[in-house]
Amino acid sequence: MIYKKIFLSALIIISIFSSLQFYVSNIKNVDASYHFSSFRGKNPIHIRQYAKSSPSGITPALIKKIYKLPNSGGSGTIAIIDAYDDATIEKDLAVFDKQFNLPDCSIKNGCLMKHIMASSTKTNSGWALETSLDVEWAHAIAPNAKILLVEAKTESGENLLNAIDYAAKRKDVVAVSMSWGGSEFAEELNLDSHFKSVSNAVFFASSGDDGWGSSWPASSPNVIGVGGTSLELMKDGTFVSESAWSGSGGGVSVYEDEPEYQKSYSIPKANGKRAIPDVSYNADPKIGFPVYKTAGSSKNGWYEVGGTSAGAPQWAAIQALGKSVSLENIYKDKASAQTLSFFRDITSGSNGTCKYYCDARKRYDYVTGLGVPQTIHF
Repeated sequence: MIYKKIFLSALIIISIFSSLQFYVSNIKNVDASYHFSSFRGKNPIHIRQYAKSSPSGITPALIKKIYKLPNSGGSGTIAIIDAYDDATIEKDLAVFDKQFNLPDCSIKNGCLMKHIMASSTKTNSGWALETSLDVEWAHAIAPNAKILLVEAKTESGENLLNAIDYAAKRKDVVAVSMSWGGSEFAEELNLDSHFKSVSNAVFFASSGDDGWGSSWPASSPNVIGVGGTSLELMKDGTFVSESAWSGSGGGVSVYEDEPEYQKSYSIPKANGKRAIPDVSYNADPKIGFPVYKTAGSSKNGWYEVGGTSAGAPQWAAIQALGKSVSLENIYKDKASAQTLSFFRDITSGSNGTCKYYCDARKRYDYVTGLGVPQTIHF
């Protein structure tokens, strides 16, 4: 069964000719014999169209305009947790920064920090693309924050948790991005403590790209699960509308109980269990994010990517902008949440055929959570 070998990034690559889809496992059927020790990753990307010489997709300036993000700012350190070594990330980030007129972020000037968990860590082309997406777009959203890239030896659950633990011990880290996930398992209840840090950093995880169904670590009550939306724009980039993306992972946790912050919000039909996701971000590959990547492949250049992978690092960057995007904060003010002053509510679209749980609706829903950022309100 494929459920026994899933620990994947939630990334989708697209091109002008074809869409490349990479999905986190369908979690609708949970195998009771599935254990944390079974987590083992596969190459997270299926490439049908190789890199291009120029970027395409939504620009940093445009996504900031749509989500009312400031053009500059950021403080503290954003920790990016990925697997394998992206040996060219500093050079790739420099190309990305020059293209979009962003401040230089390098190891030399102290903006970019890189920690490899094992000296024998190899390069993996698929994870290198994931790393480029995470690092480049976290920097794009919070250009004055520092980036700490923590590279796990492999994509196994044990190795990724070791990388998380390293970031959690850093006093300078304000947000942790985990743009990967997999099937839930009973032992996850014993691992929730890994998503707490000495600096009270906020942890973010992609909710998955396979529609209805829960995934871990987004299901942890100590993690903000990030779902996906679909943007509709005019040719000149003018915002038209935003709906739930059909691939957005979401649902009710199989194992995690409903946390107090969700109880106080009175999420309907949670049945005493953790509801996922908490928030959302553009994920539909029809309007993807440009990423520059050269590691692990002879095909170098610009990719356009989508999936809930894009949301986790950018929400982490919003936290680095000083917006206090903690789970308690986004749920605790019930009156504010009802008027959705923190978010733009997503009320159309679906991620499956399970009726109530699969449809976007007013206030909280199991496809887009509370909605997308309108951070002028934070």
